[in-house]
Amino acid sequence: MLTDENNDEDVSLFDAEEDSGKRSKKGGVKHPVALFFLLLFRVCALLVYLFCEIFGASSISSMVCIILLLSADFWTVKNVSGRLLVGLRWWNQVDDDGQSRWVYESRKGAVAHSASEARLFWLGLVVAPVLWSLLTFTCLIYFRIKWLPVVVMALVLNGANLYGYVKCKYGTKTSLKTVATNYFGRQFLKQALSKEEES
Repeated sequence: MLTDENNDEDVSLFDAEEDSGKRSKKGGVKHPVALFFLLLFRVCALLVYLFCEIFGASSISSMVCIILLLSADFWTVKNVSGRLLVGLRWWNQVDDDGQSRWVYESRKGAVAHSASEARLFWLGLVVAPVLWSLLTFTCLIYFRIKWLPVVVMALVLNGANLYGYVKCKYGTKTSLKTVATNYFGRQFLKQALSKEEES
């Protein structure tokens, strides 16, 4: 039985998908199951949080259900959806000397992803932390302290995925603040130019 203890190379999960990605067309939905589960867990967690008290569910069982949905969402987005829908992935790796380092990877090559899938991926990735941050503020304003750990956990898990994928897309040297500033600057410039063309 041979063991490869000296092999330090990472095994890429993208290699197996290169051929299938090149065969598919540019438009349309190529990965409907990944897209479905991308939206399912996060929407269900929000719905359970918003409507659990209306339907009279116990707060403990609702909290457990929300945390399980959030955990499933985190794992699915981090390990499956990002890799399939936009060709990005990130993870933590512990080296042989015990040092922990974060690895951010984007698929190299000209494998085209569906524009609609990528748009839905990024929209879901950005909207969920925004909604959970609003819910965090409402918990603080209305003194719903028992729900505060749940909404903070949701904010942390969704924020970690957003942060990881922004690092994958824009590189490890780019800060999240720079990306947000550039995005909003481009949106402002587009609006100004479109208004200028109309007049």
